[in-house]
Amino acid sequence: MRPVKILTDSCSDMSRDLREKYDIDYARMKTVYDGKEEWANLDFEYYTPKQLYDIMRQGNRVLTTQVPPDEFTRIFTEYLDKGFDIVYVGCSLKQSGSVNTGAVVARTLLETRPDANIFCVDSMNACMGEGLLAIKGAGYRDQGLGAKEIFEKLVAERKTINEYVTVHSLDCLKRAGRVKASAAFFGNLLGVKPIIIADAKGDQIAVKKVKGRVNSFHEIVCMLKETIINPESQTVYLCHADCAQEEVDTLANMVKEEIGCKDVHVSYIGPIIGASIGPDAIGIWATGREVTLEG
Repeated sequence: MRPVKILTDSCSDMSRDLREKYDIDYARMKTVYDGKEEWANLDFEYYTPKQLYDIMRQGNRVLTTQVPPDEFTRIFTEYLDKGFDIVYVGCSLKQSGSVNTGAVVARTLLETRPDANIFCVDSMNACMGEGLLAIKGAGYRDQGLGAKEIFEKLVAERKTINEYVTVHSLDCLKRAGRVKASAAFFGNLLGVKPIIIADAKGDQIAVKKVKGRVNSFHEIVCMLKETIINPESQTVYLCHADCAQEEVDTLANMVKEEIGCKDVHVSYIGPIIGASIGPDAIGIWATGREVTLEG
């Protein structure tokens, strides 16, 4: 059986320490600002988180692309040539066409490699929800499962990723087409903070509105507490879009005190999701009960 390489993409928001720990690589998307394209590097090679989010704080919009076909060709070929089968865990098809592009490129490459396999998984998630599913894939790889078995397990488990995110407003998400229009009634009332989840179809939907920033933190922790399974054995992943350190610490401490998880891992929301969700967004991700709500 061929060894397996787990890949994801720029929407996974996996920090370098996580990618190195779980031996995961990623296909890059691109950002476009002021007529200039840059690779959406998860290590913020081309700009710091503050620089990226300050652009948006100043009222500017950063555009994004899906993974280009040439990028899929590059990264798939690299690992096929090293003798790997590949499981690519991509951003939800409701938010990016990259999984479909990856599948098209894979079929072409496999025409001359009949003994190899590439499986493309629609994670039905984004940000660290996508990253968490990739981490699960790495765990199955380390247990000795083959690429097809890993693919089948991830498809079966992708709705068990629980996401709870709060934002200052829905403006960036609506402009980017990343949140369903039916959520528009939440609006941007003074002090009201929408709560967003990934639903059973892979859409981002606003499900609640909470008055006040700290109250929104309490709400997302309470929501995760209701759905998480075996928290004592889990790491809860906290990602943020250049929030104040005080806010990050506040939410991390709430998670530790209320959830009783093994650990809390803190990292930035990367360039692609960040360009869509806007500055000061913050959320938590873990494995829990299967998501059934549809927007």
